[in-house]
Amino acid sequence: QVRLVESGGGLVQPGGSLRLSCAASGFFFNLYAMSWYRQAPGKERELVARIRSGGGSRNYADSVRGRFTVSRDDTSYTMYLQMNSLKPEDTAVYYCNWRDPIGDDYWGQGTQVTVSS
Repeated sequence: QVRLVESGGGLVQPGGSLRLSCAASGFFFNLYAMSWYRQAPGKERELVARIRSGGGSRNYADSVRGRFTVSRDDTSYTMYLQMNSLKPEDTAVYYCNWRDPIGDDYWGQGTQVTVSS
């Protein structure tokens, strides 16, 4: 079955960096776009970044563009999110997402990122 497992979250000071990972299994990862979402307390889940199959096309939310970089390793079925210059407003639970060809969404369990001094 489909499985998405995020890791790499934690507590970091403003201006710091973190690298999140999403390990995928149960589907042909290399054929599909993958996404990172986040959800802060009291807010709706929002799209942070998306990377197309092959890694050639990447899209970012305006709030993270220039600070975050999404990448993927198709040999290990892993997606990454490098987060630099972190701000307190980046505090959220970060989720890995795959949408299958019929439009069903699959999510990981999430990883907490807290940016605070």
